[in-house]
Parts: sequence; C-alpha cells; structure tokens
Amino acid sequence: MNKKEISEIKKLLTPEHAVVTRICGCYVDGEKEIKFTSKEAFNSLSEDEAFKYFDIFRHTLTGTLGKNLINMEFPNEEELEGGRQEFLLKLKNSQLQDDELLDEFYQNVIANYQYASNYYIILIHAVYDVPGKSTDGTEMFDASDSVYDYVICSICPVNLSKSGLSYDADTNSISERVRDWIVGAPANGFLFPAFNDRDTDVHSLLYFSKNPEELQDDFIGNVLGANIPISAGNQKEIFNQIITNTFGDDCDFDTIKTIHENLNEMIEENKDEPEPLMLTQNDVKHIFEDSSIPNEKIEVLEKQIVENVGERQALVADNIADVRKFNIQMPDVVIKVSPDRTDLVETRVIDGKQCLVIEVTDRIEVNGVSVIASRPDRE
Repeated sequence: MNKKEISEIKKLLTPEHAVVTRICGCYVDGEKEIKFTSKEAFNSLSEDEAFKYFDIFRHTLTGTLGKNLINMEFPNEEELEGGRQEFLLKLKNSQLQDDELLDEFYQNVIANYQYASNYYIILIHAVYDVPGKSTDGTEMFDASDSVYDYVICSICPVNLSKSGLSYDADTNSISERVRDWIVGAPANGFLFPAFNDRDTDVHSLLYFSKNPEELQDDFIGNVLGANIPISAGNQKEIFNQIITNTFGDDCDFDTIKTIHENLNEMIEENKDEPEPLMLTQNDVKHIFEDSSIPNEKIEVLEKQIVENVGERQALVADNIADVRKFNIQMPDVVIKVSPDRTDLVETRVIDGKQCLVIEVTDRIEVNGVSVIASRPDRE
C-alpha cells in the first residue's frame, strides 16, 4: 500500500462513514490470562466511546511507511489450507461472528505477543464500497468499482494511572485519586487484506509498529505468517556493515561522501512518489558502482549484499540514509554539515598531515559569537 491508499482507508475511520460493522475485544493481563472478551455491533457503542475507538484505529494506520507501517506479503505455503493467511481470510470472511475463530486468534496472539504487562486486543470488521474514479481523478460515489471487506487489529498497552490527589465534588474535599487501568495508543496492529491499487489484495497485509525497532518477530511469523522484515535501524546497520566489509581499511572519506550524495539524490528524485524508495540487491550494487568502487571490490560487494540483505529483502532508502544531517566525528571533534553542502568539505594533506578542509563561504559563529575566519595580520 502506498501513502494515498493508506490515507483513503484512514479517512473512513470516522462516525460519518459508518464502514465498521463489528468490534471484538480481548483484555489480557501480565500473566497472559484473559480477563474478559467482548463482541458487539459497532453502532451499538455510544458516540463518545466510538470516537475513542476510531482514534485507536487511525493510530494503527499512522506512521512512516517503511518504518512504522510495513507492507508484508505471505509466503505461498501460508495461503494453503492450514496456513496463517488462510486463517486470517476465514476470520475476515466470518465478519468476526465465529467465536471459535476469535478464540483461536486470541490464543495465538497471547502465545506469541511479547509484552510484560496488560494489553487489549481489538478487532474490527469493516466494509468499504470503493467509489470509482473519473479520468481526471474525481471520485464517483454513485459508480462503485468494488467492495473492500477488511479487518483491523490493534494491540494496545493497558497501564495503571498515576497516583495523586484530586478534588472530590461529592465531599467538597481534596482526596487521593482512584487509580484505574488506562487503554493507551496501539503499540502494534495490522490491516488485512491490503488495499493495493484501491482493491482487495489477500496476498498482502499492512503491519503497524509504534516502535520501528520492536517489530514483534514472533507475532509476525507465528500469528500473521508473513515474511519477517528487517527493522529500520537494522537496515542502516546492515548497509554500514556492507560498506565496512567491502572496503575494509580502504574506506576513505570521499567514498562515503559520494555514496551519501548518490543516496540523497535518489531520495530527492523519489520524494513526490506515494511509495518509499525500495532498494533491491541490484540497486545497492549500482549505488556503489556509481560511487566509483574499485573493480577488485565488486566481488566482495556482491557477496556482502547477498549475505546481509538476502534475495527476498529490500532496503528502504530513507532508512539507510539520513537526509537531514551529515556528521563527521573524531575523538575530540564533531563536524555537522548540511547534507546538500558536503561539497564544502574535502580531505587534503597539509604539511604531511591528513586534514579536513572546510571552505568558508560566509561568516563563522563560535559559541554564539559571529567571527571572521582570520585577520590578515595573523596570516
């Protein structure tokens, strides 16, 4: 799913659209015991309660695509009888009215979701009559192309409110506040099936993780049955490892600067696209080739890419490049350069010493004081 498709589904999660048909919940304590379950028609909720649930569902579709929101595909075997995709399809097709399927889903989540305290599993079923679009992109609500039938799962931590004092209107006094368990914003969740090309795609789902470095691998692998992705932080570490292992002691400043500039140029060219820029093995290889990697390093590079990325994985360009900063660090010095002005920094040998040379194009500020680079009488 791209940004536009996610936004289209997210906008439906308001009382005005009334696409949600049913809501089910399962409250689990820190001992992995089910405290209660619930299931009811969504329109039976009060307006205030429904509004709070909509906020949770929208949060489950919020974040950076490629970091917090990850498109996942099912391996072929998971779509066969007994596979996890096949189970999710049954769950969705039941419109959350099959108690046995719901109980099996809850038990599977509890067995694989890693969280030390209480949490609340929320499932909703929704139906969207997808409007057609004219040639100019205008939606035609009276000309539906298809019906998108889907479920959203949100897993929310439930934490005890802080202790404190409060005003008691009944006794007209200040007294200790009653502590209760508060349902927080979702930590993880998913949308199934995916809404690709504005249509149902049962071969994919959209996964959400509030913390992009805590993806819940057991949950993804054993509950959803999808291919476990590389987290955003690990993607950056992997890319840096490829550089280190490929160049070894020959890794110089100009090479890293060129790789950084080439990556940023690719990201800039892709910035208006609705999907993040995904880098396959060949894409990573081309980045290094465009950075003038020596021919003798190509074979090492190819081996490193295969070992670290794998055939079925891709790296998100925004995860491995930082378009907001370009930092140069030494034990006693840190230099921060605007990413689009790395041309101001170069390496030179001066008086037999390796030096970083920074071109001065304007006045300099030192500890908040504006200064000139040097005075002629001191040159």
